[in-house]
Amino acid sequence: LAAPLWRERIVKSLKKNSRLAYARYAQLATVREDGKPSNRTVVYRGFLEDTAKLTFVTDRRSKKVNELGANPWVELCWYFPQTREQYRIAGKMRVVQVGDGDEGLLGARGNAWRRLSDGARGQFAWPFPGLERGRDDSAFSPDPPVTQDQSPLDEFCLLVLDPDHVDHLNLKSNERCVFSRATGDSGGEAWDQLRVNP
Repeated sequence: LAAPLWRERIVKSLKKNSRLAYARYAQLATVREDGKPSNRTVVYRGFLEDTAKLTFVTDRRSKKVNELGANPWVELCWYFPQTREQYRIAGKMRVVQVGDGDEGLLGARGNAWRRLSDGARGQFAWPFPGLERGRDDSAFSPDPPVTQDQSPLDEFCLLVLDPDHVDHLNLKSNERCVFSRATGDSGGEAWDQLRVNP
C-alpha cells in the first residue's frame, strides 16, 4: 500500500525545517471530561514504522491519558515556520502503556523509550504531574539516572495517532489541500484529496 500523499508532504516539511528543533512540536487538542477543549504541546516522535500513524509520548499520570480514555478523538495542529506550512490532523489516538495486548505496539513503545535522552526518560520518574510542587527538588533528579538499558517505566506511554482527516495549508503558495480517509474499491484504505481555497 503506497503512503498517502500527505505523509510524503510531512516528511518533506520535516526535512526542510530540520534545522529548527521546535519544528517537531505540535499542538494536540483533546476533549476534557466536562466537554471543554484541552490543548497542549507534544513532540513528534516519528511515524509508526511504514504506516501513516504518527507517534508521541506521554506520562500515563497526565490528564490527557484520562481524556483519551473517555474520548479518543483528537486534532493536532502542526506549524512549520521555515516553509510556512500548517497541518491539521484529526483522528483517533491510541494510548499504548505497560500491559497492552498488542505485542507490536509494545515493541514500538520500547523503541520509543530507547530513543529518548536520559533526561527525557528521567521525567517519567518525577513526582505526579499537576500536583503542588514540594520544597524538595531532589525528586526531579532521579538517582540513579534512568537509562535506555532499563525497561520503560510504567508511567511511560506511547501515543499513536491514526488520522482520518488531514488539512494541509501552504502559506507561501496560498494552496490548501484536504485529505480524507475513505474505503477503496477493493475494500482497502484509500485517501480522497480535494484542493480548496485557503
